[in-house]
Amino acid sequence: MKVVEKIKYPIKEEMKVFEEKFKQSMSSTVPLLDRITHYIVRRKGKQMRPMFVFLSAKALGGEVTEKSYRAASLIELLHTATLVHDDVVDDSNMRRGFFSINALWKNKIAVLVGDYLLSKGLLLSIDNEDFDILKIVSTAVKEMSEGELLQIEKARKLDITEEVYFDIIRKKTATLIAACTAAGAKSIDSDEKTVEKFHKLGELIGVAFQMKDDLFDYTNSKIGKPTGIDIKEQKMTLPLIYAINSSEKKDKKWLINSVKKHNTDKKIVKEVIDFVKKSGGIEYTETKMKNYQQEAMELLNDLDASDAKNSLITLVDYVIDREK
Repeated sequence: MKVVEKIKYPIKEEMKVFEEKFKQSMSSTVPLLDRITHYIVRRKGKQMRPMFVFLSAKALGGEVTEKSYRAASLIELLHTATLVHDDVVDDSNMRRGFFSINALWKNKIAVLVGDYLLSKGLLLSIDNEDFDILKIVSTAVKEMSEGELLQIEKARKLDITEEVYFDIIRKKTATLIAACTAAGAKSIDSDEKTVEKFHKLGELIGVAFQMKDDLFDYTNSKIGKPTGIDIKEQKMTLPLIYAINSSEKKDKKWLINSVKKHNTDKKIVKEVIDFVKKSGGIEYTETKMKNYQQEAMELLNDLDASDAKNSLITLVDYVIDREK
């Protein structure tokens, strides 16, 4: 059994029900919009976010409720809206191996579709008075936008400290996973302390997830060689930040200059990757990532034994053991 299928096992029935509910949550009487939302549903990914919502609810000893399904739908609607808008901003024609909405229907329609998905998510919560869930998820979307803008601002100067890096990835990546685990806990009426604990759990998982992504740029075992994509895009990853901060003034200047002005030169990108490896940036990032993983595991330790708890433990392991 594949790892993702194993993780899904305790909630496989709930995931089937969710797919139907998610499809309904996007429905429209406008034929063009309906055609586009059908296209979005057909090219869905692993659906990790609903999995986090349902596993969190079940691991806390609850049953998945209608509110849990609405929380998962709200998160998927808002997340999908941000992806549609991201593709417009990045002028990207592909998403998960499929054509993006803007590639098929142009930017104006893509932006309007993103707005539509956003409003459908908000109405789903308002109509059912799920204001507590709406607050959790809206805070996450606000932080995601802040994280993206902070990254853009810092990328111009390449002056990211480790502290700023963690602030960026906490907002950009971890906050949405934290919203999933917190919303899962909230959907079965857990107390505030438990909701906060599960928010922290999701945040730790999200930060570890991003660090694993950073490492793929330098050590992608799936394709047998580093990709250097983050360097080409001038993204400041933790291995690179560590290399810059721990190197001599001359090397530091060369590194920053290489990423800033020669980031499309394959030879120089390879030299940067080799330098980062020699500096110990990979080992440093792996140690940090494992610390976050361990902290997440400790939060799960005091939960009662259950299949859902086991799945969450497997999921935490999968985040740092995955190969892509």
